[in-house]
This record gives sequence, C-alpha cells and structure tokens, in this order.
Amino acid sequence: MTSDTGRKVVIFGTGDFARIAAVYLDVDSPHEVVAFSVSEQYVTGEPLLGREVVPFEEIESRYPPSEFAMFVAIGFSRVNQARAEIYAQAKAKGYELVSYVNSKADTYGGIDIGDNTFIFEENVIQPFVRIGSNVVLWSGNHIGHDSVIEDHCFIASHVVISGNVTIREYTFVGVNATFRDGITVAPRNIIGAGALIMKDTEEGAVHAVKGTPPHPKKSWELDF
Repeated sequence: MTSDTGRKVVIFGTGDFARIAAVYLDVDSPHEVVAFSVSEQYVTGEPLLGREVVPFEEIESRYPPSEFAMFVAIGFSRVNQARAEIYAQAKAKGYELVSYVNSKADTYGGIDIGDNTFIFEENVIQPFVRIGSNVVLWSGNHIGHDSVIEDHCFIASHVVISGNVTIREYTFVGVNATFRDGITVAPRNIIGAGALIMKDTEEGAVHAVKGTPPHPKKSWELDF
C-alpha cells in the first residue's frame, strides 16, 4: 500500500497506463515520478511528460535501486503475462515496487495488498478483502467482503465482485462483469465485458458474452 514516505519512482512503460499512472502518482501520492523506462529497442530518444525514457537494460546504472523505486505500468497483454514478466525482472534487479491506492477509493478496516498494485478512484473495497501483487483495479468497482484477488490480475471498470469470491492469478475481467457470491474463478481466465459468472470456472476459460457458456478455446490460445 502507498506509504506516507514518498519515493522517487521510475515507471516502466510508455503507453496509456504509464502516462495515466504518472499523473496519479504525481498528484495523489507522496511519490515523485522521475523517469520512464522501456526495453532498449523501444527507446526513441523522445521524452515523455517532460521526463527521460531510459533503456531498461541500463536502468540500474542510471537510477540505482538503492535510491529509486519502480512501478510497472503495463496493461493486460497476454493475459497479464507481459506485466508479470517485467515485474519479476524489476524485482530481480533489486527494485522496490510501489503500490498506489487512490484517495477517493472507499476502503474499510484497512486493506491488504501486495506490491506493484494500482487501485483507481471510486473502488469500494469491503472488509477482509485481500488483493495480491501486480494487480490493477481500474475505477468504479465493487469488491465484496472476504474476497480475494490473486497476483497479476486486471479488473476493468464497474465490475461487481460479490462476497467470498476468489479470483485466481493472471485473470482479466472486463467492464461491467458480475460475479455471484462464493465462487472461484480459476487462473488465467478472460471474463469479457458484461459477463455474468454464476459458478466456479475452469483454468483458461473465456467467458466472452453475458450469460453464454465459455468460449471453446483457452485463454492462452487467443491473441489477447
């Protein structure tokens, strides 16, 4: 969870999520975003939001982990695998990975979250919820009591997760999806926009349309 002690932060990524994360961290956290980083092949030499973009291969020498923290701002590419890979590489380099909880999120009784987790505004997170590492909760979701969101998940906006739900690792949940209470979503699921999930799912399942059975292909078979 975001601490009261600010860190100087390098954001990995230059896409929409990275730009948006920089604004939120600058405006609504004690942290200061000082640079961006991507793999060397994607460095153009152009700054982003007035900060330099540094090759990830050189990041330790330019922004050493003893002095700087990092946030990995990659979306849900390859069912969150792309973000998880850089997350692991950044930790291996020795970086602290900051988490962020928006000041306009509603949390009750404290919140248990891992590192590199980003929680946007208007999320309602009820008591006894546990959220893992490298998770993104976009704006306006309801996370019911005693629910668990495991590592490397991405929850889009206006999702309703009822009480005692477990969402296993590497799952993507699209806008306006709804989960009944007490169910378990297996790892690496893709839950499409507007899907209604009423029972436990199988690993790699793809629920693309509200009320329909799972897609015949597994999530890792799709170009996602």
